[in-house]
Amino acid sequence: MKKELIASIKEKELQLAKLKEHIDKSEVCSDLYNKVLIEKAILKKQLENLQQNSVIERIKHLIPRHREKLICDYFKG
Repeated sequence: MKKELIASIKEKELQLAKLKEHIDKSEVCSDLYNKVLIEKAILKKQLENLQQNSVIERIKHLIPRHREKLICDYFKG
């Protein structure tokens, strides 16, 4: 998933580079440039969330969980 997002972001960057030359010449190109720019921002946010979630999951595994007390725990000993 991560590699696919990175590849998509690179593809969007190439599209933006090509469209940047034609922004002033055509309104259609300008609109398309804006659309691709938004798509790239969405992909970057998804990648950021994916990386953040994996870090959080790693931390959760390191922190010991407190075991909930059961009724039988009160009657031991």
